[in-house]
Amino acid sequence: MAGLVNTDWKLRENTIKHRTDEYPGKELVVRRGQAFLISLTSRGALPAADKLTFTVETGSTCALQAETRVAFGITSTPSRRSWSAVQTSAGYGSLSVSILSPVDAAIGRYQLSIKTDTSRSTLPSSLGTFVLLFNPWMPEDDVFMANEAERKEYVLSEFGVIFCNNGKTLLPWNYGQFQYGILDICLSMLDMGLKYHKDSTAGVSQLSDPIHIGRVLSAMINCNDGDRGVLFGCWKACRDGKDPGSWSGSVEILRQWESSGFEPVRYGQCWVFAGVLTTVLRCIGIPTRIISNFSSGCDKNENLILEPSESTWNYHVWNECWFARPDLGCMYNGWQVLDATPQGRSTTEKVECGPASVKAIKEGDVDLPYDTAFVFSEVNADIEGSLDTKSIGQNISTKAVGSNDRLDVTDNYKYKEGSVKEREVFAKACAKLNLKTSRSESARSLREAAKPSVLGKIKVKSPLEIGKDVHLVLRLTNLGSTTEYLTPNMAAWSINNTGKPIHEIWKASILVTLGPKEEKEFPINISYAEYKQYLLIDNLIKVAASWSKKEGGNVNRVIILEKPSVAIKVLGEAKVGKEVKVAVTIDNCFDEELKDGVLKAEGSGLLEKTFKKNIPPLNPQDSYQVQFKFFPRKSGTKYLLVNFSCNKFKDSVTYQDINVVD
Repeated sequence: MAGLVNTDWKLRENTIKHRTDEYPGKELVVRRGQAFLISLTSRGALPAADKLTFTVETGSTCALQAETRVAFGITSTPSRRSWSAVQTSAGYGSLSVSILSPVDAAIGRYQLSIKTDTSRSTLPSSLGTFVLLFNPWMPEDDVFMANEAERKEYVLSEFGVIFCNNGKTLLPWNYGQFQYGILDICLSMLDMGLKYHKDSTAGVSQLSDPIHIGRVLSAMINCNDGDRGVLFGCWKACRDGKDPGSWSGSVEILRQWESSGFEPVRYGQCWVFAGVLTTVLRCIGIPTRIISNFSSGCDKNENLILEPSESTWNYHVWNECWFARPDLGCMYNGWQVLDATPQGRSTTEKVECGPASVKAIKEGDVDLPYDTAFVFSEVNADIEGSLDTKSIGQNISTKAVGSNDRLDVTDNYKYKEGSVKEREVFAKACAKLNLKTSRSESARSLREAAKPSVLGKIKVKSPLEIGKDVHLVLRLTNLGSTTEYLTPNMAAWSINNTGKPIHEIWKASILVTLGPKEEKEFPINISYAEYKQYLLIDNLIKVAASWSKKEGGNVNRVIILEKPSVAIKVLGEAKVGKEVKVAVTIDNCFDEELKDGVLKAEGSGLLEKTFKKNIPPLNPQDSYQVQFKFFPRKSGTKYLLVNFSCNKFKDSVTYQDINVVD
C-alpha cells in the first residue's frame, strides 16, 4: 500500500500478554485465539477502515499457502472461530488494530499483508511476519491446561530432571526452548515432517491439530524413516559420534542438526529422544513432560505377552503431552503418550508412537489409536513362562511441578498390580485384541500353586561407586523342614539399558547346605579391575544366581554404579547483564591417574553457547579447579549444568540452581 512507512508490532506489550516474551529476537510471537495489537503509520492519510483488507497466509509450499490464505476486514464483532480485526484507534496517517486469530488456527510463521480497494494496485502490501503458537491459556484451545503452576512447568520451564536407572538417579536436562534459533529450528522440523509424513488428514488441519503434529514430531526426532530426522539411536559402543550420555540438553543437538544441513545427529537413547521432543513441543506451545518407566516391556508383536525374543528394558523414557482427543471422545482428553525412541513401526509403517491416551491405557482400551496396545504392554505386559506377572511397569515417574522431586504416576497407567481390577483390565485388553489369556492365567495359577523351598535375594553391602570394588551378598533361605543341598551358579554381566547382556565380567559357583528353616549369606565380590573395561554408558551390572531348574530357583539384581560428581560454587550474587564467576572443583578419588578430562557447561539464560575446558592429568587424591564467567540474560531461577568426562568414567552431570536478580 503506497505511503505505508512503518508497522509497529508492539513487541513488549503483545508478548507479555501472550506469555511469549521469553522468545528472543524482534519477530512477534503470539498464541492462537488471543488478540494482538499492531499500529500502522503512513506518510499521508490512510483509507477508511471499511476500505482495508488484511491477509494472512502460512505454509512452506504454495499449496499450503493457498489453503491457509485468509482475507478479512475490520469488524466490530470479532470471533475466535475466524480471523478478524478491530480498530482500536485512528488518526491522520495512523491506525491501530487488534487482530484475533481463530482458536483452531494453523500454527507456524505467517505473512501479514494489507490492501485497500481504493488502491490502483490489486496486490497487497506486506506488513511483515509473525509466529502463531498453540495456546494452553485459552479454554477453547485443544491444548488448554487449567492449572497455572502446571502451565509454567510444562510449557515455560526450560529445565527439568529425568529419572533414570532405579528412579533415584536424576539426569538434569536443559530444554532451552527459548534460546536463540530454537523456534526457527522447530518450525523447520514441522515443515519437513509435514512433507514426509502425510496421512488422511489434509490441509489446514495438519498445521492446527496437536494430534497430528504430535505424531509427526515423534517421527521426526528419530531418523529411521529416511526423513532427515534429528537423531540416530545407538545402544552399543558409539565410536563415530557422541555417546548419548554426553548430552546435557537439547539446544546443542538441535543447533548441530540445523548447521549440518539437517543431517541426523549421532547419537541418542530414550532420554535424549524424549528431551529433544519435550523442547520442540513446549516451544510450539503444547504442554509436555517426561515419563520414566522402570522394567519397561518391549512387546513388538503386541500380544500383551513378553516372549523370550522380546526384551524388558531396565528403564525407558517417553513423553506425555496434554491435549483434547475429539477423535476418541472427551473421556480420553488429557495426557497423551508420545515416544520418539525407535523401537518399532507404528500402524502407519513409520517409526513413530502415539499419541496414545493415558486414560485409554489404564482402562485397557487398546483398540484405540495410536499405538495404545504397545504402550499398554510397556507398563503392564505379562512375561511368558514366568510366575512373575507384576514386574513390568514399575515406579512410573515424572518431575513434580515446581520442584525436582520424583512424582510417581503409576496409578495413572494401571490399577494396583495384582488387584482384581488390574486383572479385569488385562483380560479386557486381550479381548479387544482377540487374544487368549490362557498363557498368563496359567502362569498365575502356577504361581499360586508353587511354593519354592528356597528363596534367594541379592543385597548390597557397600556403596556402589565407579572405581570401587562391588560388595554384595547372596542370601538363601530354606523355607522347608528338610535339609537342602544346593550348588548356586553366580555370574555378572555388563548390560545396556535394554537389558541385553554385553560382557560377562565375573562368575563363581559354590556348594551350599541349608538346614530346615536356615538362612545363610554368601559374599559376591567383583573388583574394579574385573568390571572397569566393560561398563557401558549406563554403568549397569546384572548379577544373577541360579541353584535349581524349578520355578523360583534363581534370583537376579541390576545394580547401578554411581559416577563421582564435581562441586559447583557461584562466586557472588548473580545479576542480569553482570559478570558472574563460577568455580568447578574436580577431585580424583581413584587410586590411579585421572586423565583425558573434559568439562562442559551450559545453561539457558546464563550461557549463550556451551563452555568447554580440557582438564590436565590429576594424580590420585589431587584436585583441580576451573573458573569461568557468564552474563545472565534474564532474572529468575536458572540452572547451570556441568558435564565431566575422563578416562575413568563418562558424563558425570551435575547442576546448580542460580537465582538471578534484576
